[in-house]
Amino acid sequence: MNPTILALELRRFVRDRASLFFIALLPGFFYLIFGAAQEYADGTVGNGNVAMFIMIAMAAYGAVSATVGIGGRAATERLQGWGRQLGLTPLSDASYVATKTALAVVVAAVPLAVVYGLGALTGARASFGAWVISFTVLLVGAVVFALYGLCFGLRFRSEAALSAAGGSIVILGFLGNIFFPLSGTLLAIAKFTPLYGYVALARYPVTEGAVLDGSTGDLVQEALWVPVANVLAWTLILALVATWLVRRGRSRG
Repeated sequence: MNPTILALELRRFVRDRASLFFIALLPGFFYLIFGAAQEYADGTVGNGNVAMFIMIAMAAYGAVSATVGIGGRAATERLQGWGRQLGLTPLSDASYVATKTALAVVVAAVPLAVVYGLGALTGARASFGAWVISFTVLLVGAVVFALYGLCFGLRFRSEAALSAAGGSIVILGFLGNIFFPLSGTLLAIAKFTPLYGYVALARYPVTEGAVLDGSTGDLVQEALWVPVANVLAWTLILALVATWLVRRGRSRG
């Protein structure tokens, strides 16, 4: 990892106020409106409450939006010649990847800290272990979605790819049982989407495996292996696709 490049990247991130708003303040606002401010916020879910359940979803949305942007920008930078410039320096590919990974972790921590802080101040409730584990899962898991942004950037080769990737996260959020509870066929389909396993795994310490059926309001038990398998499968898929796109780009170059 190169501390100098990491510091420069962080400085650029802090100066981008529009991105800060969308990845940090907007998820926090959504949590307050759809979670803390609602009458059902203190309803019990597992060892926590509904406010905690919604808080995790909004924090996940912010963290993933952040890391998708990091991955997409990394791809466009390399396609625009930044990779060749770095090739003239002692910075190795491994160091470049490590620096971008560290950047993704730091950037993902921003919306997580904001939303979790708001949750702690507005009545989100769960065991201490659930707070720690869910935060950790969201932080580590969000880095995987840098691969998602990387795939978009490498495939479409333009700045517009970043907007497309960000917009697709909203769609995947609805399809992934994040923004409102699904039921029936939609819930079955959701379990195969990228965001489902990520958020379900983060919620697991709170819900203890309970999944809310959107049509009946009943809690249905789900085995831990379901979200774990989803996360592992999508990590592998995204890594393979990103690797293939990088190699294809080199062969064309």
